[in-house]
Amino acid sequence: MKILLVEDERKVANLIKKGFEEEGLMVDIAEDGEIALEKVSADGYDLIILDIMLPGKDGIEVLKEIRARGIMKPIMMLTAKDSTTDKVLGLDAGADDYITKPFVFEELLARVRALLRRGHAIEKAQPIQIHDLIIDPVTRKVTRAGKEIELTTKEYGLLEYMARNKNRILTRTMIAENVWDYQFDSLTNIIDVYINYLRKKIDKDHQKKLIHTVRGVGYMIKE
Repeated sequence: MKILLVEDERKVANLIKKGFEEEGLMVDIAEDGEIALEKVSADGYDLIILDIMLPGKDGIEVLKEIRARGIMKPIMMLTAKDSTTDKVLGLDAGADDYITKPFVFEELLARVRALLRRGHAIEKAQPIQIHDLIIDPVTRKVTRAGKEIELTTKEYGLLEYMARNKNRILTRTMIAENVWDYQFDSLTNIIDVYINYLRKKIDKDHQKKLIHTVRGVGYMIKE
């Protein structure tokens, strides 16, 4: 799942990003409201974390504009302000939750997970089934033919991305940008290596193979 973090304090943003990525979440950072609005329009996010105190447009203005565009993704307000008035302003403008600085990361993570289960993101939290392979995005549990499969964080991220795009050819560039969150380097074979890891765990000992190579193009999962 992918999160947009709108935070102008680079140190805070990097700490949150690192913590979320360790939990298997992808995070983009926007340092002001205008950049945030551009990113929201250009890319799909499952959740937005929005600081109120931003240069230029403040977080409340950004929130109102996001909602005015008809974007109903869950939004959490993140700010040093903790007055009841600020909370009411944020919630009345369309925020789904509100947390104040300083905060305990575990609480932030728990609230984020709760928001990802609710509202517009609930569809993506539903289990994905491809033949006898079942992926639960909430618990990150993967089974095939009823047998649980242990995956690393990156293996799981790759599998979920492919599963959400089942029957669609995914190029190495697409995989690199959506799973590794960086532009594809033609000199690296890391994607091929991880595809092989998945094949050994997902397809080994099963007559029906789910992971397929499209020669010269990329990979796909198909039923």
